[in-house]
Amino acid sequence: MTTASLARATTPAELRRVAFATVIGTTVEWYDFFLYASAAGLVFSQLFFQPAGPQAALLLSFATVGVSFLFRPLGAFVAGHYGDRIGRKKMLVITLFLMGAATTLIGLLPTYDQIGIIAPALLVLLRILQGLSTGGEWGGAVLMAVEHAPTGRRGRFGAFPQIGVPIGLLLASGMLALMTGVISPGAAFLEWGWRIPFLLSFVLIIVGYVVRRKVDESPVFVALARNKERRRVPIVELFRHHWLLVLLAALTFAGNNAAGYMTTGGYIQNYATTPLADGGLVGMERTPVLLAVTGSAIVWLIVTWFAGSLSDRIGRRNTYIIGWVAFLATVFVLFPLVNTGDPWLLFLGLALFTIGNGFTYGPQAAYFAELFPASIRYTGVSVTYAIGAILGGAFAPTIATWLVQVTGSSTSVAFYIAGMIVIAFAATLLLRDRTGIPLGGEAEEQQGRGQVYGTRM
Repeated sequence: MTTASLARATTPAELRRVAFATVIGTTVEWYDFFLYASAAGLVFSQLFFQPAGPQAALLLSFATVGVSFLFRPLGAFVAGHYGDRIGRKKMLVITLFLMGAATTLIGLLPTYDQIGIIAPALLVLLRILQGLSTGGEWGGAVLMAVEHAPTGRRGRFGAFPQIGVPIGLLLASGMLALMTGVISPGAAFLEWGWRIPFLLSFVLIIVGYVVRRKVDESPVFVALARNKERRRVPIVELFRHHWLLVLLAALTFAGNNAAGYMTTGGYIQNYATTPLADGGLVGMERTPVLLAVTGSAIVWLIVTWFAGSLSDRIGRRNTYIIGWVAFLATVFVLFPLVNTGDPWLLFLGLALFTIGNGFTYGPQAAYFAELFPASIRYTGVSVTYAIGAILGGAFAPTIATWLVQVTGSSTSVAFYIAGMIVIAFAATLLLRDRTGIPLGGEAEEQQGRGQVYGTRM
């Protein structure tokens, strides 16, 4: 039986299970990831790095956000290798448990005042485990969605794991807002309230596992395994024949990631809430800022879903181009709106900014899946995603913090983000649109050539 016939045999009920499972799984993973990023901007500098002094502590706190990105390629390599060898589904369960366990343990960590230098060391170690998990999670989730999907609806089904990201941000920001504004306001949040959202991750792991174990393996992988078309070392094949593709595709994600991490990486949360007495430029309360980020996550979710579906009609590349233009139209508007100190204008700035984010994130699952041959696809999308994350979002909050400290103005941050967007825009123009290309192992020769303009079709 061919991969195409297997895909056609996927029932509507199974498609719904796949969609739900990928949303739940990525929501759990990214709730954990964004929770850490937000806490890094709000409390970790005070609890784990305070002896370094306010400015250095903040840089160190944001640096721990970036450290996890350095380990994403290792997680992508391991998960991609075994995902291409033993299946997408098994790796998704493993990464889910790894992420959830690390997040729960962060909620139990003693602070620097309690155990000294061991506290930040353990925090970094657990952040590394989060990075390993995230490096392997995304590739498996998007392939489960896209490889199950009918050809003409890959963008729509690929958007399901993508919307798990803004849902994760929404939940993380919402939980932190609930803790700071209702359950543990003021000093109580710093003392114990920040821990509760991390401990909640344990419950979310169980929910994610129950949902994911009921989903069938990807039909593309089933066919590859049956026909013995799996590669022994997929990473070698990937870089031997597709290194330029990996670089260009990684740059497209780097632009999205650098821009997106202004909010998801915790930078805006810290920028807007740092007290004026401590050198802040805005000095807002935590709760309205977190509510504004939560509201913008809803806009991001809607735009991401719409853009994924739209890419089935106008192509992945054209959808990306709309996103880059939207980013460039709003990047110099964001900080002036934030600097007003008005929560509604803060929300407006973030909401406008997420339009570009959604248009360059919604079609990404289908876009990346259609770029790589079936037998190395898990490795290809995972490694590319991880490299793009390092080049883009890994140290974006740290760089932004440093730029403001040096220049005293947020305009320098806007120019930095605009530069990353222009580079990503250029990389997008060098990649061919492959919307609708066959994804099964029987089309490997077609899948493995012509992805980049100037190469043989």
